[in-house]
Amino acid sequence: MSAVSTPYGRRAAAPAPRGTTTAPSRETAPARRDAEATRTAILKAARYLLARHAHADITLRAVAERAGVSPPLILKYFGNKDALFARVMSFDTDADDLLDAPVEALGRHMVRHVLASQRDRGADPLVRIAFAPLHGDHGEVLRANFRAQVTERLAARLTGPDRGLRAELAVAGLLGLGVMYGVARGPHLRGTDLDAIADRYGPLVQAQLTPRA
Repeated sequence: MSAVSTPYGRRAAAPAPRGTTTAPSRETAPARRDAEATRTAILKAARYLLARHAHADITLRAVAERAGVSPPLILKYFGNKDALFARVMSFDTDADDLLDAPVEALGRHMVRHVLASQRDRGADPLVRIAFAPLHGDHGEVLRANFRAQVTERLAARLTGPDRGLRAELAVAGLLGLGVMYGVARGPHLRGTDLDAIADRYGPLVQAQLTPRA
């Protein structure tokens, strides 16, 4: 292949002839995956710290150390601490996965999802709401997001009387399960197959979603 001179003294490859198709860079997809993995690690670290410390006491350096990245990288991806924790305090994406089943099968699905999230990702989709009292004014944001994005969204899918109450009772059952599994780390619960737990606990949650007449 011929080369052409550049203003900086280096030699660059000549342009490909017209009509020639060049292959896409092989570095694009891995770079995108690496960026997504980095964002995920940062969010996971921030969630972990938010469940154990007051918002005001958490520094970007602490998040960076737990995520295994540099503080400037957090600024690159999220802008600042408030923007990062606005993402952490949202339940929107978690609710998408939590509620991703027909109402008739939702109880079992939600139970299994709560447990699988902790086992496979180390992150419960709901339990951080239990730590809202730690966070002062930010705790109110956490509560408001939880109500709008989880319980009220679930209630909107139900039919019949007392939909709001039934949605809150169903979610309360999931919260208790998540705390026992991930916070109390109950050995019997953690030592039992997830599908077996979903088969036993799912009907308790489902009874609030589709109560018998």
